[in-house]
Amino acid sequence: MISQTPDSQRIVLTGVGLTSPNGNRLADYREALLQGRSGVQEYEIRYVGKTLAGVCDFDELKYQKRRAVRRGTRAGSIAVYCANESIIDSGLDWANVDRERVGIYIGLTEHGNVETENEIFEISGYDYDTSVWTHHHNPRTVANNPAGEVTLNMGITGPHYTIGAACAAGNAGLIQGAQQLLLGECDVAIGGGVSESIHTFGIFAGFASQGALAAHEDPTRASRPFDRDRNGIVVSEGGCLFTLERFDDAKARGAKIYGELAGYAMNSDASDFVLPNPKQQARCMRMALERAKMGIADVGILSTHATATSSGDIQECIALREILDRDGPTLVNNTKSFIGHAMGAAGSLELAGNLPSLEDGVCHATINVENLDPECDLPGLTLHEPRETKGIDTILNNSFGMLGINSVVVIKKV
Repeated sequence: MISQTPDSQRIVLTGVGLTSPNGNRLADYREALLQGRSGVQEYEIRYVGKTLAGVCDFDELKYQKRRAVRRGTRAGSIAVYCANESIIDSGLDWANVDRERVGIYIGLTEHGNVETENEIFEISGYDYDTSVWTHHHNPRTVANNPAGEVTLNMGITGPHYTIGAACAAGNAGLIQGAQQLLLGECDVAIGGGVSESIHTFGIFAGFASQGALAAHEDPTRASRPFDRDRNGIVVSEGGCLFTLERFDDAKARGAKIYGELAGYAMNSDASDFVLPNPKQQARCMRMALERAKMGIADVGILSTHATATSSGDIQECIALREILDRDGPTLVNNTKSFIGHAMGAAGSLELAGNLPSLEDGVCHATINVENLDPECDLPGLTLHEPRETKGIDTILNNSFGMLGINSVVVIKKV
């Protein structure tokens, strides 16, 4: 169906910059997903000891000086790396872009825990004498830090802020960037999510106290959404930021276009701190499809949020059964089985992993499902090996978070 929306009101993705536990460029990341290569490894952190995590190995000094890395934050370095990579990938003539018309919108699960934990540990060696407390603490821990570090690094004088949306944040950053473009607040938006979570022992300790921290003798098999023997979350770091533009601007400069943001939605469960609400998750998916003027039969790939917790996966599957057609064409997959849960970056990384499907028609698999939980048996669930189809025109990307925040984006082929 030909879109009736004016080109100036259509938002497209023209650049992707990412770092993940199994790849630092989209092509490498995608190759790992198609080959079934996990990025989870053994990891050790203060007080918690040996555990498992998804760890990134990007070059912090590719776009930053050592001084900036020392003064800044891990989340900031991830954001700087991803933003620069995204702009380069977009093909924009950056030297001639009006930096006042560029906006930065970065989703976060949390920020400041890493720096605060590290600094308290440091002053514990000085009998908690606060006179040795670093003067970098405040700019490191303000919530807008990662987005602000990007503006400092890239000379951007347009708006910047972060969106605190728990594990729905990757989608939320993308949505916010699109909305600001539609409002005319910027002409180029960099949106998505980042996470430094593996560097705070509190995240690991918190999940462990809930009985929700994954363990397995083989790290690469630890993240196992939908598997009957799943035993929790693998905490990961990472980031993925997209360059967003209005379609008429992208078309005028002959930009490569990954896809169009056809629909999106966010809502709240209003029912529990942690346990998801399937009714509201299903409602969020329907709202996004309604905005896109689509039905579920139009969706080629549905990317699940499932984190490999015993109850969370089942709750999402209840919601998905309300949406999916038993004999429909929609394929269902999960990316956390490869990289673990990248928290604020999860939604944007998971979307990026599926974006190439709009060109190659291949749906990457969900790995590590050795014994499918009957309560997670879904129509179209793609396990073990990638599946080729006649063509994929639309991706629906789920991303949900604690305190009942839900986000869904729908990306279609242009």
